[in-house]
Amino acid sequence: MKSSGTDHQVIWLQPEAPPKPKAGQNCNGCGVCCAASPCPVSRIFLWQWRGRCRALEWHAEVRQYRCGMLLRPAHYLLLLPYRGEPLFQRWVRRSIAADVACDSSAELH
Repeated sequence: MKSSGTDHQVIWLQPEAPPKPKAGQNCNGCGVCCAASPCPVSRIFLWQWRGRCRALEWHAEVRQYRCGMLLRPAHYLLLLPYRGEPLFQRWVRRSIAADVACDSSAELH
């Protein structure tokens, strides 16, 4: 079957979440990227290839989505030694370019 080039996906986000910034603008924790598809970190460590990332966490107190693999990796990776958390967190921060810029090309309608 040929793709029409207009693939659509429905993602559910908290109504209080900030609006998605344009690609290249500062990340604001909108959650669109992680709700649309898992990142390479999630693919490698959570074996998740599609759908909303299981490690996407809503933080109501700041009204933003956050990466659970970055904030509390031992919760998601039960075999990760406590001593290894800081190193793993630094690696994840670099891998996903956390809090750097929006890299999602998703268009919301």
